[in-house]
Amino acid sequence: MTTHVAQTPLLDLAYETHGPSDGPPVVLLHGFPDDACAWEAVAAPLAAAGYRTIAPYLRGFGPTRFRDAATIRSGQNAALAQDVLDLADLLGLGRFTLIGHDWGAQAAQAVAALQPARVQHLVSFSPYSLTWDDYQEGPPNYPQLQALWYQQVLQSELGEQLLAYDRQGFCRYLWATWSPSWQLAAATFADAAVSFDNPDFVAVVLHAYRSGYGQAELDPRYNASEAQLAQRPPISVPTTVLLGEDDGINLFQPAMLAQQRDFTGAYTARAYPGVGHFIHREQPAAVVAAIMRTDAPGG
Repeated sequence: MTTHVAQTPLLDLAYETHGPSDGPPVVLLHGFPDDACAWEAVAAPLAAAGYRTIAPYLRGFGPTRFRDAATIRSGQNAALAQDVLDLADLLGLGRFTLIGHDWGAQAAQAVAALQPARVQHLVSFSPYSLTWDDYQEGPPNYPQLQALWYQQVLQSELGEQLLAYDRQGFCRYLWATWSPSWQLAAATFADAAVSFDNPDFVAVVLHAYRSGYGQAELDPRYNASEAQLAQRPPISVPTTVLLGEDDGINLFQPAMLAQQRDFTGAYTARAYPGVGHFIHREQPAAVVAAIMRTDAPGG
């Protein structure tokens, strides 16, 4: 991969590229807590097949920086989605394939919902989740509520202290519990954790989880988009949902695979036994296959 920086209206947005500059574009969005280099095992075979991959470091991660000290360090979904659109515009991407994990899945779904003409194919590692509480619909699911413990901790002063003073320990614990059957190499986490040293990491993460529960002020520049997302618009673009049956945060339920109410275009969903939250790291070949199945160059 090669690192570049694009100057969006708010960010010096760093991104990794792979493959020919004229190949069909695939935008790869990482989640929390991870970084753009997580996509290497997906990007390399895509590049070999003729695709151009673009993997940005989300705001608050890696070398991406805010351009103005006064800008709200927002982690809200509409902000992440707008960053993707700003980058796509700067790179001259008309339509592109969009792949998202965790925060990246929410942002990818938001882009597909708000600007469907831009998205050729959406691959999401999450069921429909345009807002933080989408996956909490229905009767109380107590194991799922327990799995969301970290979000409640991040509402508190303790959560802020953990991120400020032990972000690697906190995030390493999340990795271990979110993908319990994955034999995680220490070096793999260490490589990603460098991105958590971004000076805005703590502020963006806290804002993401606190604003999602109404505990932090939203950035008003995204009010129109947030209002649209709050209406739970259907996603009409061709969509593939990939889920790990051993995911320790989005606890797998078969109903997650059948969401035709929310995905109204061509829709495919698959679940993988023995795979946790980090599908792109644990089963990159499955992600590559999902992209190539729909987006073969020249197809």
